[in-house]
Amino acid sequence: MSITNLELLNYLDGMLRVNEISDYCPNGLQVEGTSKIKKIVTGVTASQALVDAAIEAQADALIVHHGYFWKGESQVITGMKRRRLSALLSNDINLYAYHLPLDVHPEFGNNRQLASLLNIQNVSAVSGVKPVGVVMQGNLGKETDGASLQSQLQSILGRAVLLEGPETKPISTLAWCTGGGQGFIEQAVELGVDAFITGEVSEQTVHTAREMGITFIAAGHHATERYGVKSLGEHIAQHFNVSVEFVDIDNPA
Repeated sequence: MSITNLELLNYLDGMLRVNEISDYCPNGLQVEGTSKIKKIVTGVTASQALVDAAIEAQADALIVHHGYFWKGESQVITGMKRRRLSALLSNDINLYAYHLPLDVHPEFGNNRQLASLLNIQNVSAVSGVKPVGVVMQGNLGKETDGASLQSQLQSILGRAVLLEGPETKPISTLAWCTGGGQGFIEQAVELGVDAFITGEVSEQTVHTAREMGITFIAAGHHATERYGVKSLGEHIAQHFNVSVEFVDIDNPA
């Protein structure tokens, strides 16, 4: 089976509500390739390694969370950017990228997928943070503590995660934002939750966690954002009956 690149674009743009969400990059089709798509590769970031993997897989399309053309970056096509784009264009591969629209999606989004991995219950989007869904909150079915939650995440994600703040304080409620969401720790404190999980950590985040008494976990930007695009790809495979392969290019950040 195959679909057209515009058919896939229209479906994804509509489902992910691209026109409703302001972002730091263009969402949707970033690089146009062949009009007929039979094989799709999905991954977190459109790095050269992932582009090469898509070429090796003879993919017609690459769908990622982190694409190109970010606000504030240089607009010239040289060096690394030229090599990546040249590889896509010379192999007629379509590149689709969905950043915030994929973070916040209530079913396939990175935040919703992390909640599923941790079996978080009563999941809801924090309405005061825009776009709605970029920070979520919920509760654990069974009370735990920081050290146990750290261990659980390390087992699920297959990597070491950073724990700051109380290690033995009971945790039943938590908020989370996958990727680079450490700046939302104060909103998490205001929510009154016991713990906040994100991907990255900044120097000031540690002091906030210690002084405000909230358990903070930085579990890796890449590691916490593998599951949205993977879930989206699985849905596309089922919906369109096309071949989809998720490729994980390891990244310790």
